[in-house]
Amino acid sequence: MSVGVIGTGFVGRGWAICLARAGHEVRLWDPAPDAAEAARTYIAEMLPDLAAADLLGGRAPDAVLERIRVAPDMATAVRGARHIQESAPEDLLLKTALFAELDALADPGAVIASSSSALLPSAFTEGLAGAGRCLVAHPVNPPHLIPLVELVPAPWTDEETLARTETLMREIGQSPVRLEREVDGFLLNRIQAAVLDEAFRLVDAGLASADAVDACLRDGLALRWVFMGPFETIDLNAPEGVRDYVARYQPMFRRLTDTMRESADWSGPVLDRIEADRRARLPQEALRARQMWRDRRLMALAAFRRQSLQS
Repeated sequence: MSVGVIGTGFVGRGWAICLARAGHEVRLWDPAPDAAEAARTYIAEMLPDLAAADLLGGRAPDAVLERIRVAPDMATAVRGARHIQESAPEDLLLKTALFAELDALADPGAVIASSSSALLPSAFTEGLAGAGRCLVAHPVNPPHLIPLVELVPAPWTDEETLARTETLMREIGQSPVRLEREVDGFLLNRIQAAVLDEAFRLVDAGLASADAVDACLRDGLALRWVFMGPFETIDLNAPEGVRDYVARYQPMFRRLTDTMRESADWSGPVLDRIEADRRARLPQEALRARQMWRDRRLMALAAFRRQSLQS
């Protein structure tokens, strides 16, 4: 199947890998000069590491790269494509204009999906002739290493559009979750916002350093959450399951949540402390190398998690 990937930043590159390693033909396009070529070069450099972690579905790096081509213009990128994945910046006016153009250029049977992290699909697809084939398919960055994809319909998105996109995501190895209706931030970022807000609040109150808060996730909760979500976690953390857990611990958690009503100002003085903590642990000039370290650790984790969940 032919797929058009519009926008070739980190997310667009990840989508290209996901689709090409599953055997699909990918055409990249980006309005910035040379951006798509740079993305393909970046992908070529990453593929050997993915192959070493057995994350290319048994395909050789050269075979995967051969399926990723750079298109000279948007029309060429989407011509004949059955699925189009847009990964442009989070700018409502930009996405509105882009979706109008994609709807006019794409084949009538093509699904047009946005990688938007929070913009509601109704905000940039209303009034389009093909509005029923449009939705958000929001991945977690980087999508070729983290499988979750949130499928978010506009009020007018066709059920067939959702079903086709869900089938494609499962076929390429992603883990799609459907929202019944659109909501600001979807699911993942609403959950992440709650965690981040409390993290900022704890540092702002002078209760702990940024590193101590990170350690609570890194060396604590995250070890469980690699395999389980919060509901399965509490279901397994009481002798009689989730209802037993709530009976035992809701009063304690209610006392805590009653103190969490007021958000910290993330950009206020607390940001100075958090930034100082982070730069003490990781100098600015080392960020890029640490990002590469993160991706290699995610590769190893993805391989381990896949094997563990299959056992």
